[in-house]
Amino acid sequence: MHPDKVDRNQLKKLTDLPNIGPAGAKDYQLLGYQDPQQLVGVSALHLYQQLCATTGVQHDPCVLDVLLSVEHFLAGDAPKVWWAYSAQRRALLEAD
Repeated sequence: MHPDKVDRNQLKKLTDLPNIGPAGAKDYQLLGYQDPQQLVGVSALHLYQQLCATTGVQHDPCVLDVLLSVEHFLAGDAPKVWWAYSAQRRALLEAD
């Protein structure tokens, strides 16, 4: 969902999260997550690494930006567009 449309009080399905559409929801489901509340406190970097390992594909690093946007939102930050996390993603991947 576009960050401007996210309602923190209406998080019933994965696509209610910022920047998550059907494809992103399928990625979360592939990793065993069905509900937004299950993602609270889960590391975006861990999810990205797990997604790459599970699928056997090195996913585009921008996927990590999207996961970071969800991690930060669920930690209480305002919803932001996924590319707002590109610098953080680059730093995480360089440190990893």
